[in-house]
Amino acid sequence: METTKISLVSKILLFLISGLFIGSLFVPMWQIDLDAPQYPEGLVLKLHANKIGGDVEIINGLNHYIGMATLHTENFIEFKILPYIFGVFSLISITLIFINNRKFVLAFFGTFILFVILAGVDFYRWNYEYGHNLDPNAAIKVPGMAYQPPLIGYKQLLNFGAYSVPDIGGWFLIAAGAMLFYILVKEFNLFRRKQTI
Repeated sequence: METTKISLVSKILLFLISGLFIGSLFVPMWQIDLDAPQYPEGLVLKLHANKIGGDVEIINGLNHYIGMATLHTENFIEFKILPYIFGVFSLISITLIFINNRKFVLAFFGTFILFVILAGVDFYRWNYEYGHNLDPNAAIKVPGMAYQPPLIGYKQLLNFGAYSVPDIGGWFLIAAGAMLFYILVKEFNLFRRKQTI
């Protein structure tokens, strides 16, 4: 009879995954770097699980001239709910050690992937609204120009180069997802089964 229990290695990884979710609450999740000739040292926007950090005031001042909305933590419900989501994910990871059933790990991985997709869609929506809904009375208006930051990667916005990349907390989540995937590969013998077909 095939066992549904998980190995000790997988339990250790679930413990580490729990720590990664908690750790992501204390470091920036994402960052958007802005480079321009007038700011040779660069400007950076740091997105934490519960707040916006970095050079927010300077960026808000610049955005005012081109009609972009100013950024304030309290305007985004995401910063209120993300800490709870990561806390629940951490608790689930620990609970799975005691449930000791690989099918529940699979369900958790599916839930995590769904969360990543929804978070990506929400981040894109946030960037789109932020870059397209411009004040028509702005001091600087460039016909046909939008200022939507990239979801990930690089984009030129007038004389600013914008780089959007994961920060430490984002890499924690990537590592957690990779570990969960490894657990599934190990516990369901995915690649071994392919070789025997």
